[in-house]
Amino acid sequence: MTSTSKITRRSRRGRKVQGPVPRRRYDEAFVPGKAYVASLPDMMEAQDEIQGARVGIQQVGVANFRLPLGYRTATGGTVVLETSVTGTVSLAADRKGINMSRILRSFYEARDEHFAPEILRKVLIKFRKRLESKAARVRLSFSYPMKRPSLRSRLEGCQYYAVVFEGRIDSDGRFRKFVEFDFVYSSACPCSVGLSEHAQGARSAYAIPHSQRSKARIRVELAPRSKLTIEDLHAHCLAALKTETQVMVKREDEQAFAELNGAQTKFVEDAVRLLYAELQRDTRIIDFQVACAHLESLHSHDAVSVICKGVRGGMTADFSDFQSLVC
Repeated sequence: MTSTSKITRRSRRGRKVQGPVPRRRYDEAFVPGKAYVASLPDMMEAQDEIQGARVGIQQVGVANFRLPLGYRTATGGTVVLETSVTGTVSLAADRKGINMSRILRSFYEARDEHFAPEILRKVLIKFRKRLESKAARVRLSFSYPMKRPSLRSRLEGCQYYAVVFEGRIDSDGRFRKFVEFDFVYSSACPCSVGLSEHAQGARSAYAIPHSQRSKARIRVELAPRSKLTIEDLHAHCLAALKTETQVMVKREDEQAFAELNGAQTKFVEDAVRLLYAELQRDTRIIDFQVACAHLESLHSHDAVSVICKGVRGGMTADFSDFQSLVC
């Protein structure tokens, strides 16, 4: 650096610009005025700065932006939960990029809403308007608490469920809403039960059938004007699978859980079919995908199964992230 108070540099467009030597300190007293803010460069308007192929981008935005959001419970109350937000929009081929802070601001402006899948439509409309995009999507991930009673002593404890609300608006303006819900349950192996009973009957040998902690992930698409609560999805899973893992237990509850597992043995194939039968009866659900994993105690690997409703052009059984079902 020279000893003069001027320095020559090149601008983004390659032109030589002479200006003062910058001072290496933070000016806490500086307050930018309107004219100063208006003079700031906007990279979104630098059309000639596009690098690579001049093609449209299907999704661009932010992921894992976190803030507290309120959710309405089935009883009409509200619970505020830390939420991870992923918000993206489409980008036309002739645009450099988007102003990602506008996605964040849209959520802070809506933070007093009681969030449900249908509320996401308002946020997505703001996305599209502010970012001049045709398509947009948003995904809210959070852990939802529900008080669950034990089987016989009726002690209560909080069970936490991984939930996702997702909304999409396509280039034609059509809004779609989805919910994902994780349900953890116990699965006693029918084959192991049969072999244990055989050992006892044939040789008077004491044997314990094996069972394992298991997880079902259901993803449902809701009908346009329908409302489905998290509690509704939990009720569907409980009705189908019966053997949800417990929170608070006493001896009578542990005994009851052993009896319940004995009465409700199931292979992973049974689990997805039981959930299919339960979900297809709910007219608020127009499409679904179910993925189950039984974390085998007999083997060093897991048993997995995936099923979908089979709607033409809808969800498929293309699920491969079984590692995320480990619980």
